[in-house]
Amino acid sequence: MTLSEKYINPLTDFGFKKLFGTEPNKDLLIDFLNQLLPKNKKVKDLTYTKNEHLGSSPLDRKAIFDLYCESEKGEKFIVEMQKAKQNYFKDRSIYYSTFPIQEQAKRGEWNYKLTDIFTIGILDFVFDDAKAKNVISTVKLKDQSCKVFYDKLTFIYVELPKFKKKEDQLVSKFDKWIFVLKHLANLQTRPQALQEKIFKRLFESSEIAKFSPQEKQAYEESLKYYRDIKNVVDTSKEEGRLEGKKEGRLEGKKEGRLEEKESLIRSGLKEGLSIALLSKLTGLSEKEIEKIRDEENI
Repeated sequence: MTLSEKYINPLTDFGFKKLFGTEPNKDLLIDFLNQLLPKNKKVKDLTYTKNEHLGSSPLDRKAIFDLYCESEKGEKFIVEMQKAKQNYFKDRSIYYSTFPIQEQAKRGEWNYKLTDIFTIGILDFVFDDAKAKNVISTVKLKDQSCKVFYDKLTFIYVELPKFKKKEDQLVSKFDKWIFVLKHLANLQTRPQALQEKIFKRLFESSEIAKFSPQEKQAYEESLKYYRDIKNVVDTSKEEGRLEGKKEGRLEGKKEGRLEEKESLIRSGLKEGLSIALLSKLTGLSEKEIEKIRDEENI
């Protein structure tokens, strides 16, 4: 960590949970969520619940959410920070949403009435199939006429790289929150556009100098992990682009994408990233990654 860094990086695991996943900072999470939710679904209070959920049998996979909370009305909120692109992140969102659905089941007589469930993904990447320039996408189940079929299941995705506004262009509260998420770690003072009480609280909570020695160590480890992933992804993207240009054909693009994944795996293994994580990042199986590791003697 360099001496020039005054504020925490909220895109790290430690930073995200420090700012949004602790009881003293619950007001920060509530204010942020209210910028994403429909007007009729604003939250007044939240209760944090366990973030690890097991399947109904030992053979079922488990799910570990970054944050999982419940509103005073019983609405369920899954909040995920995703740093690197994952081939099946949308699938994972759907899978994760099944846990708060199933946990509402009641023994004996039950009419199957469910409370609202919101799965929120804050993404430090852009979906491959993203065509719209909108930073935020809200998804519901719709029928063939594009009418909402079921309004109690909502997926909200925030694609941070799409946000291009500068400090003097911040107008809405949503703009200000996204600006903070993207730029907090690079700021030295609180910008004039972020003088509201809630942002004063955020800047005070994110000041690294106020952390305990244990918190500083945990943050440094989390920051190193974040930078390792970012460096691996950025490097593989660049190598993939160069490979794609050299081939200049569809076949070349396919090979470039495979080479991109293999490069990410090689770099990730050298940086000490786990095979399970690299499997999630690339979409390749753990066996394929183990084969690359053995061939490269890493």
